[in-house]
Amino acid sequence: MRISSNSSRLLILCVTVIVIVWLFMDHKCQDKGSESKYSQSPFDEKGESNNIPVDNLDDGAHELAVIVPFRNRLEELMEFAPWMHKFLNQQGVRHKIIVVNQVDMHRFNRAALINIGYLKSKDECDYMVMHDVDLLPNNLELKYTFPDKGVHHLASPDIHPIYHYKKYVGGVLMLKMTDFALCRGMSNIFWGWGREDDEFYMRMKENNLPLMRPTGITTGYDTFKHIHDKVKRPRDYKRYGSQKQVQFKRDPDTGVDTVQYKLLSQNELILNGAPLTIYNVELECDKSKTPWCDHEK
Repeated sequence: MRISSNSSRLLILCVTVIVIVWLFMDHKCQDKGSESKYSQSPFDEKGESNNIPVDNLDDGAHELAVIVPFRNRLEELMEFAPWMHKFLNQQGVRHKIIVVNQVDMHRFNRAALINIGYLKSKDECDYMVMHDVDLLPNNLELKYTFPDKGVHHLASPDIHPIYHYKKYVGGVLMLKMTDFALCRGMSNIFWGWGREDDEFYMRMKENNLPLMRPTGITTGYDTFKHIHDKVKRPRDYKRYGSQKQVQFKRDPDTGVDTVQYKLLSQNELILNGAPLTIYNVELECDKSKTPWCDHEK
């Protein structure tokens, strides 16, 4: 039996429509499966983020500023932002991700960037967490909810992947905006990597802010996923001149009220489903006070 050309075209059209409908229905079923999986756990069996859910704003009137001091770590940020957005949504924490990106040619100054993040978010958020971009919380028992009392060091020495000394308060530190202001923010003299959190510990002690740390966490050093590649991005541990001496002392002169910078741009982005604000800033350095803001030549 011969089939006319019109009949052939009609048959091909029908088959095409059936295939499209089948693919669409299969895709919808997969989506439903992903939603069901997410409702059971915020991460899949390998620890990878699943699809980003709709914002869950159950944490009352409180809002958390996730302040990320940043420079040249886009790969880490692309993993961090959706991971944190999902993690905080799962905990019902209202939040804003604030990335303060240092674009000048000076050495990295983590504390100054955190000071700027505070200034940019204090009118909208009532508490903040200083958060390294390479630390991803991997246990929902690690609570980012509002800290009624004291300063909460979430990346405490007994669960941080690398740093384990008693007075360590770096990595992930959460506190009320009012308590950060009480400490006058952080010191701006720490150019290069490290010690700014140790100086902030002195400020906390001076202002009688109790240090709280997680309890009942059974995941140990796996509580955070650490995604820093020290070969690609080596830390700047160099110390020049009197920087070697002042790094262990309390800085009485600088704080959030003295940070000097230029805001070059502000960008609102959706990164892999996670909303965030990026502030591109140039830090200013008074070389009469901190000549170590640049590497010696």
